Amino acid sequence: MAPTEPRAQPEAQVVLTGEDLTIAEVVRVARDRVPVTLATAAAGRIETAWAVAASSRANDRRVYGVSTGVGALKRMRVTAEEAAGFNHHLLRNHLVGQGPPAGQDVVRAAMLRLVNSFAKGTSCVRLATAQRYIDALNDQDPPPVRSLGSVGVSDLAPMADLAVGVVGDEPLMAGEALALINNNSLSGGHAALAVADATRLLDTFDVAAALSFEGFGANLEILHPAVAASRRHPGTVSSVTRLRALLDGSALWATEAARNLQDPLTFRCVPQVHGAARDALEHVARTVTTELNAAQTNPQVVAGEQRIVSTGNFDSVVLSAAIDYLRIALAPVVTSGQERAVKLLQPPLSGLPYGLAAEPGIAEGGLSEFGVSIQSVAAEARLLAQPVSSEGVSTTQAEGIEDRMTLAPLSARRLSELIGLAEIVLAIELVIAAQAVELRQGGPLGAGTAAACALVRQAVAFQRRGEAVPDIAPALDLVRAGTLAALPTRQ
Repeated sequence: MAPTEPRAQPEAQVVLTGEDLTIAEVVRVARDRVPVTLATAAAGRIETAWAVAASSRANDRRVYGVSTGVGALKRMRVTAEEAAGFNHHLLRNHLVGQGPPAGQDVVRAAMLRLVNSFAKGTSCVRLATAQRYIDALNDQDPPPVRSLGSVGVSDLAPMADLAVGVVGDEPLMAGEALALINNNSLSGGHAALAVADATRLLDTFDVAAALSFEGFGANLEILHPAVAASRRHPGTVSSVTRLRALLDGSALWATEAARNLQDPLTFRCVPQVHGAARDALEHVARTVTTELNAAQTNPQVVAGEQRIVSTGNFDSVVLSAAIDYLRIALAPVVTSGQERAVKLLQPPLSGLPYGLAAEPGIAEGGLSEFGVSIQSVAAEARLLAQPVSSEGVSTTQAEGIEDRMTLAPLSARRLSELIGLAEIVLAIELVIAAQAVELRQGGPLGAGTAAACALVRQAVAFQRRGEAVPDIAPALDLVRAGTLAALPTRQ
């Protein structure tokens, strides 16, 4: 890998070098609309790569998608006179996307990842074409891109939607149309946003679990430093450290404060369950970051050798499998949150009134029916954990040559959908846990749990006798705002 270029840009601007784009920067550009520019050296690499492509075209070298057709038509030659028409039709022949449009943030993330790959200087694309994408990112809403239709061995259909929306009828030169669509930028961009959301989600699940500990009167021996030291998975160590900080100052640390010698597993095993998800998240974040700065195109310019080579870098199984791993690891986190909430509603387990009702009464079910709701949502989330990268269906596309699929776009989309459902589980657990804390009145809360309880109470009031079950929407907004995930804790 080439040395990372110095990045002395203003904070309010993201400079693309092709080497060091981060997930955080993708979020800033895709959601906060921070402007983008190309590093000077990156612009030079794009021009150098294009010179190689133009020379190959001028010398009638046989280069896939530059002087030949693509797929099953790769044996057909494309003359210089036919190049403009070939590029025009290549894009439009791939306008086969289906379904609803992807979110604007996902499309913007895809555009950013694509231009950053151009910055590596490995694509058959002119600087002016790359600049059109940058101008579109900086100056306008992205074009509609349909979310279905890619099998993840290049996001051909969605990237064709994007290319036609950005370039329009502007003539493209030899090889450019293929460079615009033969990549997995939609999958990679969507994955980056989902990883950022998953990070916030896990941090918030730590807060919800800690608040449930307070409401349950849990045994905090499970957070003894020796627990993490004796099983040194980084995620478990991180979870123990964070939970201890959230609970710093809690009355539960006092000797004999715990109600049970051993609590149910969804309380007792929080560091291990959350830790496994954190380890998966760390792996996926590394993979996604690599893909954000990767060349995925075919063919690929090797500027130093003045040649263009065929590649398989458009195969995105590394991304699809990694995201599958994270979804699988998140499923037990969601299930545990659901189980903690349900147990807080049950007197034999919590030692609190049925449904956490403020006062007993024949019609006082309290929050009990949230137990059904949270189980329904958690079940849907678990179904989304099913891996997709193992999909083994062959295809006869392109006369049997294109016989691979990774379903990376589906993997990323399912991660986002799972996170959306998990946020609902979180909101319900937080409301139930806050009600339990106030009913138990067990003494001082921890530094983080006290702040969390106050924030939940600002969103959703304590349910009193005769009141309807509260609306969860404000708690869901709180979860999605990231306020709980960012709680300060004494370390």
